[in-house]
Amino acid sequence: MQQSLAPQNLAPDALPAGVWGVVATPFQGSTLDVDLDSLSELVEHYEAIGATGLTVLGVFGEATALTAEERRHVLETVVECTTLPLVVGVTALATRPAIEEVGAAQEMAGGRLAAVMVQANSARPQAVIAHLDAIHRATGANVVLQDYPLASGVSIATAALIAVVNACPFVIAVKAEAPPTSVAIAELSAAVGVSIFGGLGGQGLLDELQAGAAGAMTGFSYPEALIACVAAWQDRGYEAARTELLPYLPLINFEQQAKVALAIRKECLRERGLIKDSGVRAPAAGFPESLRDAMHTHLSEAADALGNATARAQSPALTTARSY
Repeated sequence: MQQSLAPQNLAPDALPAGVWGVVATPFQGSTLDVDLDSLSELVEHYEAIGATGLTVLGVFGEATALTAEERRHVLETVVECTTLPLVVGVTALATRPAIEEVGAAQEMAGGRLAAVMVQANSARPQAVIAHLDAIHRATGANVVLQDYPLASGVSIATAALIAVVNACPFVIAVKAEAPPTSVAIAELSAAVGVSIFGGLGGQGLLDELQAGAAGAMTGFSYPEALIACVAAWQDRGYEAARTELLPYLPLINFEQQAKVALAIRKECLRERGLIKDSGVRAPAAGFPESLRDAMHTHLSEAADALGNATARAQSPALTTARSY
């Protein structure tokens, strides 16, 4: 077995490497009320399959479509239903409301809160530094800095991100989701001592790991594949990681279709029985029925791949053969 290929020279308080599952917020019925029972089942599944932690109230969690009370109920449910460490998303780009959101997250999550995830809210590094510093001084929270221009509307250069991280010792990770992600991750991982995570449904995961990523912080209807891929990378390197992820790549690509990615992924989660309803709130688009046959094809292939992986793990002979 090769030496671990996990990122080296990270600060002691850097966010742990692995897969941090970005949790969907299930809704139910024509009124699209938050379905806390489905949420409980979903987060319990993440813990059962070995996720490193959970990211709650992120972009995929439709946090911007939730009221403050709904966000509180979601976080309360997650805290009660899992023992995993949590990263909690902050929806506000402005400082004062962001501080309020962080305070609410701290009140609900307590010691389970590993960090809050804050968007880069300006292209100017000094503005981002001032924003993050004000949040930290007011709350004491550690920060995952998210660079996701599709959601925030802010494009910031990688050099500026590096300047922000190096100026803010309470930033313990970066979630890099500005394409090309592997280029940004390579530059970031060479210049800062914190964990760098990819997102975007795991679409670039293999390249991101080679570029120095600590893992993935994302949603995918088969998170087992992401967990197996990152674990294989850490233990045995690229070929092992590729073997684990390859059968799921058609589904990963299918789920990442522009404008309907959220609805597709929630429908895939519903088909797996992990949530009861796949509804999304406006302005998100609903699931296109024209894609249902293709979805079933990809889900069937993924289910077969997971079944084969489970069988290999349970077979001593196959496990021994793979570990030489």
